[in-house]
Amino acid sequence: MAASYQSAESLPGVAVEGSCPRVAVVVNPSKFSGGDALRVRGQLRDAAVGLGWAEPMWLETTVEDPGRGQAQAALDEGVDVVCALGGDGTVRAVASALIGTGVPLGLLPGGTGNLLARNLGLPLDSPVEALRVALRGVDRRLDVGRVRLELLRDEQVPLDQAQLVEEFFLIMAGIGFDASMIAGAPEELKAQVGAVAYVWSGLRHLRGERFEVRMWTDGGPGVLRKARTVLFANVSELQGGISLLPAEPDDGLLDALVLTPKSLTGWLSVATHVLTRGRAGSERVHTSRFQSMQLRLRVPQHIQLDGDAIGLTRALDTSSLPGALVVRVRT
Repeated sequence: MAASYQSAESLPGVAVEGSCPRVAVVVNPSKFSGGDALRVRGQLRDAAVGLGWAEPMWLETTVEDPGRGQAQAALDEGVDVVCALGGDGTVRAVASALIGTGVPLGLLPGGTGNLLARNLGLPLDSPVEALRVALRGVDRRLDVGRVRLELLRDEQVPLDQAQLVEEFFLIMAGIGFDASMIAGAPEELKAQVGAVAYVWSGLRHLRGERFEVRMWTDGGPGVLRKARTVLFANVSELQGGISLLPAEPDDGLLDALVLTPKSLTGWLSVATHVLTRGRAGSERVHTSRFQSMQLRLRVPQHIQLDGDAIGLTRALDTSSLPGALVVRVRT
């Protein structure tokens, strides 16, 4: 396995000798209605205390800070484990503060996809069972995808006002069709019908134009393609058990998928390839495995990280940070 990435910026918290170990729960309150949050909080408190831990530190996310600041506050308090209670977006935000620290991340699934927990075989339907894994499980080091990009927050921002930013992903990043589909799904519709909103948005964007992208893989020569979407995967399984790529979260590499259909016939070829797990083959599907990759586009495209549309880009560098994140998994 590749050497582990470590950061010197922060160190794991250490419990005071003789005291109970401490856990923080960073929760996305929008995932709960009515008194559900209080009920779950009580259940998690009872479970933690029953296992000999102190009452959990409870930190709620906000629209302005979806989890990173809360996780950093927990680290500053010296907790032993930080749990994310929410969807994949909450997990990504919390994890971004834990990268390189050695402090374990616990996954308490509360979203629609819960794809990281799904790929790691963690409990999906019971926050209490998931907490037990977080407190009594074993540590597993996972790779983290890093992207450094020129980011336009929306289509109205002039190209010369792009921001240079660094972001991270644990599951998958993508530019083009998949990101446009996510960005185009109305919040009101998602609240009413859930994942069906993405199907509606996907059908709207299916006939879009391909875009030119030049790609450099691991320092090699540039390759020019006309693509509909480019994906970078750290795990393999999506919702419904669909596997786009044979990606492994601890091999020190990322997997790339470039889809180049230019018609509905091309999309049918892509769908057949995906549904048969590549046995059917398609000249519109191109895959590779890499440690680092650079992309440059003529026209800015939407970008998504772990299912969150963050804006548009025309220049990005992505790479794998081997073993950068510790996650608690089943024994």
